[in-house]
Amino acid sequence: MMNILLITPPFCQLNTPYPGTAFLKAWLEKKGHRVIQADTGLETYLRLFSPDGLETAVFTPPEIQQEDFFRKIDGNDSLKRVWTLRREYNSRIAPVLSFLQGRDSTLATLLCRPGYLPEGDRFRDREADADELYGSLGISDRARLRCTLFLEDLADFYRLTRDDDFGFSRYADHLAMSPPSFDGLYAKAREAGSDVSRIHREILKEKIEACNPQIVGFSVPFPGNMLEALRGAAYIKKNYPGIHLTLGGGYVNTELREISDIRIAEFFDSLTLDDGEDTLEALAGVLETRSLAPDRSASAASPALESRKDLVRTWLPVDGGWQYFAGTENHHIRHRERPAPDYTGLPLDSYLSLVDRENPMHRLWSEGPWIKMMLAHGCYWKRCAFCDTSLDYIGRFDPGTASVLADQIEELIEKTGLRSFHFVDEAAPPALLKELALELIRRDVFISWWANIRFEKNFTAQLCRLLARSGCIAVSGGLEVASDRLLEKIDKGVTVPQVSRVAASFRKADIMVHAYLMYGFPGQDARELIDSLDVVRQLFSFGLIQSAYWHHFALTAHSPVGRRPEKFGVTIKGPEHAGFARNDLQFDQKSEDLGSYGKGLRTSLYNYMRGQGLNLPLKHWFDFKTPSPRVSKYLVKNIVQGAEELELGDHSRLVWCGPLPEEGPGGLLFRGGDYQEEMECSSAEKTFILELLERCRPEAPAFCLTDLDRLAADHGMDSDIWLSEGQFQELMGYELIVL
Repeated sequence: MMNILLITPPFCQLNTPYPGTAFLKAWLEKKGHRVIQADTGLETYLRLFSPDGLETAVFTPPEIQQEDFFRKIDGNDSLKRVWTLRREYNSRIAPVLSFLQGRDSTLATLLCRPGYLPEGDRFRDREADADELYGSLGISDRARLRCTLFLEDLADFYRLTRDDDFGFSRYADHLAMSPPSFDGLYAKAREAGSDVSRIHREILKEKIEACNPQIVGFSVPFPGNMLEALRGAAYIKKNYPGIHLTLGGGYVNTELREISDIRIAEFFDSLTLDDGEDTLEALAGVLETRSLAPDRSASAASPALESRKDLVRTWLPVDGGWQYFAGTENHHIRHRERPAPDYTGLPLDSYLSLVDRENPMHRLWSEGPWIKMMLAHGCYWKRCAFCDTSLDYIGRFDPGTASVLADQIEELIEKTGLRSFHFVDEAAPPALLKELALELIRRDVFISWWANIRFEKNFTAQLCRLLARSGCIAVSGGLEVASDRLLEKIDKGVTVPQVSRVAASFRKADIMVHAYLMYGFPGQDARELIDSLDVVRQLFSFGLIQSAYWHHFALTAHSPVGRRPEKFGVTIKGPEHAGFARNDLQFDQKSEDLGSYGKGLRTSLYNYMRGQGLNLPLKHWFDFKTPSPRVSKYLVKNIVQGAEELELGDHSRLVWCGPLPEEGPGGLLFRGGDYQEEMECSSAEKTFILELLERCRPEAPAFCLTDLDRLAADHGMDSDIWLSEGQFQELMGYELIVL
């Protein structure tokens, strides 16, 4: 058994734990290891922005920095205001954090009282919209908004006076965004760092002395975690030389697949790729047999070759360079074999429920905590030209089973006390979602959940009703270029009419819809972009989407465009790989550069999400001449205005999700959460309907239309006639669903 410490370094989301270490902990403990996990990013943030942290760090710089500190303050009225009110900030920070952590909801009235919280630029810039955006939601949301602005003012002050690398949920991310050379990060990592680094080192010291680990693994999901991972590893290597330091996570899996710079070995003894469960299991096994000692220098003797053969997808420094050990070909854990993520040790009651002011989906994402799970490994479509489909976490599709996933959900509810879930799949498979929804309803497990999807035709109105019944509150999916020609070119597998119909189905089920949008894909011209914007405007106008975000196309090395650029009219210019990261690529394309449209696209979207400007001409959003849209102004209306035809086949399944009705003198009395109505029917019809609904309950064997034919015949009825009459439609209006 090995003692393993897993770290998520500064900074990720403040509202919920990033799930990487929770997945790893569950698997490694299943294999007999002792695993401690820590979100040192959250802990660092809470120590920095605490009464003691504000006093000793944010508002009291080291003596050598004081002259520069006060020069910045004296030259900036906004900073001067925060500095003048520092005692107020210091005395208010504790109640603000307590409220955002959900520990004292009764503070809401006080926090909303004018003057109780010091108000800096963030308040002046943003709170003017608070009544419009949040007034109908009550005082608690208003208080959370004010607390979020309060913390953002403090973060701005700290960044502008002390640490220009600081970000609310990231740290020095610009340094780690696909740098071909390690030079910049290496130089920065060797610096002593700011109070963020000092506090992080203090936390690491506490964790190591409490855990006494033989392995410390840093999970780095994003560029904004990389600098403090390096600095933290350097601290451990210097002060605890017997510990094996390993690096993994989404950033490593995407960016560092071709490393050669041996200087990385000054920080880490190994790097692991793709799923970490089997890689860390193999690494721990090799270290446990003491066949592999940390290679403390580039010239250290190499471990025995036979022990390295036991490693899986692992980079080791060997003879002054990096060597990759793949392990057994196709060595992967089946998704259904993975246990539920284990959040034990993470302070779930200390995360902050913040407020995003502009984007409904981002707001949902930043309100937490969300327990994150995967329904399936990889993407079942894995064909989109812009996506990193050649990477394992997308390209290898391996679904779980509904019963196992429901078991894990129940286990997580029991262990965490939380019922809010985010399924973090690349694209949740609709067939698996259907089975999971039925399983949750069958077990009477009540949760709130949201997921990423593709807008594919299998998301019918009936399936969306079922998903909503199981607790689905939102979905996010890729509309991308909102042009049928370009959707076909990127092999998205959807069309604008299809996206519109699917979005309408989700909205009828009262499920919020967020659309990912893209501009600047190779081959797109300005007129197509404006046409896409008009489609987006119409989708908002008809209430089919409530949230969206424009991304500027980025060419990545692991996407179909990056791997076959000539097919898409692209010429890759660089950058030349220099031993470190390789992902984002520079390129030339034959089509025009649409980067100048970004500001207008974002401005229009900001207004559309607020229900404003939907009737303004599209040229209003741009400060240069733009093409006129060619899209029919009735395009979306014509697509969705007709009633959706219910597709019935022999294998269509009928599911009754509500309580059974009661017999009354004139018919059947139906009671639901928001209705109580009586259906008039004869005695024979009552008997038929009651038996039908009993056999359609989720816990009963699947009941299909062929079964309905036999049941109707047993009651002397014609199923085709009954399906076309009012009783069937009335049952559909209650809680009968056809799948």
